[in-house]
Amino acid sequence: MRILYLDIDTLRADHLGCYGYHRKTSPNIDKVAESGVRFEKCFASDAPCLPSRSSFFGGRFGIHSGVVNHGGLNADPYPEGKNRGFSDSPEFQSFVTTLKKSGLHTVSVSPFAERHASWWFYSGFKEMFNTGKHGSERADEIYPYAEEWLNKNAKTDNWFLHVNMWDPHTVYKTPKEFGNPFKNEPPPAWINEKIIKEHYEGYGPYSARDRNGFSGGVPKGPELLEMPNEIKSLEDYKQWIDGYDLGINYADHYAGKIIDLLKKHGVFEDTVIMISSDHGENQGEFNIYGDHQTADTITSRVPFILKWPGLLKPGVDKGLHYQVDIGATILELLKLKVPAKWDGESFAGELKKGKEYSRDFIVVSQCAWSCQRAVIFGDFLFMKTYHTGLKNFPEHMLFDFKKDPHLLKEISKQNPQKSSEGLVKLTKWREEMMRTSTSGVDPLDTVMEEGGPYHARGEIEAYCKRLSETGRKNHALTLKKFGGRPVDRQVT
Repeated sequence: MRILYLDIDTLRADHLGCYGYHRKTSPNIDKVAESGVRFEKCFASDAPCLPSRSSFFGGRFGIHSGVVNHGGLNADPYPEGKNRGFSDSPEFQSFVTTLKKSGLHTVSVSPFAERHASWWFYSGFKEMFNTGKHGSERADEIYPYAEEWLNKNAKTDNWFLHVNMWDPHTVYKTPKEFGNPFKNEPPPAWINEKIIKEHYEGYGPYSARDRNGFSGGVPKGPELLEMPNEIKSLEDYKQWIDGYDLGINYADHYAGKIIDLLKKHGVFEDTVIMISSDHGENQGEFNIYGDHQTADTITSRVPFILKWPGLLKPGVDKGLHYQVDIGATILELLKLKVPAKWDGESFAGELKKGKEYSRDFIVVSQCAWSCQRAVIFGDFLFMKTYHTGLKNFPEHMLFDFKKDPHLLKEISKQNPQKSSEGLVKLTKWREEMMRTSTSGVDPLDTVMEEGGPYHARGEIEAYCKRLSETGRKNHALTLKKFGGRPVDRQVT
């Protein structure tokens, strides 16, 4: 058994051709999707980067593992406690450890563990190649490690190779010599000058006027395509989204080179290929440009493509899944036991038969940029905000994401019953998670006690000063009044 996992950071599903995007960002990924299963509604339970990979590789939701933040107590997993043995207990075993114990030679090419000081990530890997730039490296700096390993080992049997590329993550750094195939193509049609003008007059870190977080400016370098400091017009947005789409296209280019290596060595037809990401990316939704700060169907949705020659028929799975469910399913397809403490639930039986399995609802969480939990049920997204991350978020929001995929129209007042249903589901989910918790602690509560999400801590004074200096004193007053608490729109 050979398994290749292409893990492309910050990759929005709806910016891939195989998911319906109007630009040809992903021809190589699209070809894999044609011969595999494309999961339409796959969500990371916890975002962004550190919580997401903890959840997928560890098989547990952040509310159980403790990993929900990018700093503070909850940037590390809860210890097992007094019952921990000489090594990890089998019921807490990671995805990769389970593969290794089954006899697979496990290899990772990624700077992730060092970037987040998440040394637990190495658990189960027999070979680890840290590319050394903390996620700032381009795909051309990742690829040589994968190329060398595959040239030496592709024809051997029983390996799992994880290759982690970062090009769609800000700062966009596709080299100028790669060109811009999207130069004459329009940006996504959902955004317009009216929306951008409203955003420009608004506020929030990484908003249209505050593109570099709590200050102005975007890092530049001689090898980078020019990026706008602010999003003031549709022209600026096109320039910005070209940068993101080029990042996807550049990663796809090197994904194609890796796939070509499998073909060169004659093993492509019998290699399982997984393609996914840690989270999506806000690209204007909620007035956030180029980051991953919310718990919703934008940041939390990830692509997942699974090509399994001889076992799975190509097609589209429209069921509602956590990413950890697909991880559990892959283990079961390999005839391996899913660790007992995992939250991921396998649907391998249904998948092999071509039948659709779906969760009734799922809950997604964010505690690094804001503190939010959201429940996705039917066509609806209900979001509850605990800490705004210094944005203009009320406590409760409801969206019909099928009719409104970019979450432009908040409809809680028009649909009070659906809002109530969402809140009830969210409340019952937390109660159930606490009943099955080994720590007895909700990590979101700990994050709030520490002062809120890591990336917004201690920033309010400086940000209010910036708002006042840029003609947005009204927003500074709102932030001073509410701080990180949800904004009461009736009071403002």
